[in-house]
Amino acid sequence: MHEGRLHPISVAIREIADIFGRMGFSVVQGPELETEHYNFDALNIPADHPSRDMWDTFWVKTKEGEERKLMRTHTSPMQIRWLEKHGAPTRIIVPGKVFRNEATDMTHEAQFYQLEGLAVDTNITLGHLKGILERFCKEYFGSEAKVRLRPSFFPFTEPSVEVDVWFSAQNKWLEVMGAGMVHPKVLENAGIDATKYQGFAFGLGIERFVMIKYGIPDIRLFHSGDIRFVYGFDEKKI
Repeated sequence: MHEGRLHPISVAIREIADIFGRMGFSVVQGPELETEHYNFDALNIPADHPSRDMWDTFWVKTKEGEERKLMRTHTSPMQIRWLEKHGAPTRIIVPGKVFRNEATDMTHEAQFYQLEGLAVDTNITLGHLKGILERFCKEYFGSEAKVRLRPSFFPFTEPSVEVDVWFSAQNKWLEVMGAGMVHPKVLENAGIDATKYQGFAFGLGIERFVMIKYGIPDIRLFHSGDIRFVYGFDEKKI
């Protein structure tokens, strides 16, 4: 009889949480069944905003007069929930499962794990974001990893960036996550004075990070239920 083994996603969450924990981030959880307000509206994504087209969404049937609900498309709603309850300053990461109506293939799944990061204080800058992410990537991928930021767009951050990591063994840059400075409207929607506080946020796909680190070719393996996948890793590696 084989001894039990943690799933690679569980191992990755623990490893990532340990790295960010040493940088002062707390780990918090949020609901998978979310309201339209927290998943979209409070994050500066109103019903008529074209960015909603980026998420084909699993809506849940609700009673007449009840606020619309859905399976969350990202872990970002916890930005609002946490700030409403605890205020600023704060520094958290939010790991959890998210759901999107994706066409399943080697790099896409209808459900996957995401990790949100949020830091809000009176003197947060984009430089702090780059420094935190570079420290994290060096610890997770290895000391030779380098980070660069490229301009992008997300409705809940301004400015927004794509984050690339340099892998010397492959001699190339690889996009690994999205990030940016928290949009003032998002802070205001959470009851935070945007003239006093600033912050950064980032979101990464946990399966993607494990795939990059260990050379896993197909994201569908994570949710296949095949026990051979769990036992297929070298214990010394994870």
